[in-house]
Amino acid sequence: MKITTWNVNSLNVRLPQVQNLLADNPPDILVLQELKLDQDKFPAAALQMMGWHCVWSGQKTYNGVAIVSRSVPQDVHFGLPALPDDPQRRVIAATVSGVRVINVYCVNGEALDSPKFKYKEQWFAALTEFVRDEMTRYGKLVLLGDFNIAPADADCYDPEKWYEKIHCSSVERQWFKNLLDLGLTDSLRQVHPEGAFYTWFDYRGAMFQRKLGLRIDHILVTSEMAAVLKDVRVDLETRALERPSDHAPVAAEFDL
Repeated sequence: MKITTWNVNSLNVRLPQVQNLLADNPPDILVLQELKLDQDKFPAAALQMMGWHCVWSGQKTYNGVAIVSRSVPQDVHFGLPALPDDPQRRVIAATVSGVRVINVYCVNGEALDSPKFKYKEQWFAALTEFVRDEMTRYGKLVLLGDFNIAPADADCYDPEKWYEKIHCSSVERQWFKNLLDLGLTDSLRQVHPEGAFYTWFDYRGAMFQRKLGLRIDHILVTSEMAAVLKDVRVDLETRALERPSDHAPVAAEFDL
């Protein structure tokens, strides 16, 4: 089983690239973040014509998440129970071929002194509570998406420049560790314990061409999934296309 996550930064713009990925190098499950589409604007028909099943939670201008899969998604869930009034569409979960998939577009937070950072703190606490509960019911579970956290200095092109800045602060890294402490494994670091594997490159300053990025898109897995993990790859070829998202897809393969 191959599972891919990708923050597309507008599905309207990136739909042809999504279709090409699904046709040329198809995963079994593709999760998308930052759709930037109203619920009724999701291109379900175009993807269904290609043989894919889709569940999604859309939101105009910002946010929005989707799960696209060969098998029909079951037991679909939206949002975080601890934040029932949150209007932002950031979480969708479903069971696909026996694997519980939780797709997240985590809060950015803007800056450590921003009111949005307090929201990020509350949101990650709610996410951790939700994942803890899901793990009591599902042994085969994958939590993946855009976390907006670079977990370690190795995941940042310039740790000194980013020291205690948004995405790289010690408090955010603790939130990420709280998820791992539930019993999850950072799949990329299981396969590649060392080295730079950036998944996000700022559009400004030719950062992709200069290979200066952050690793903020992650695939976290339970011990059952970690035991059958074969490989994890960052798809830089897709990031190099014309009119790209600022994020590269990340794919994990499992011997299931």
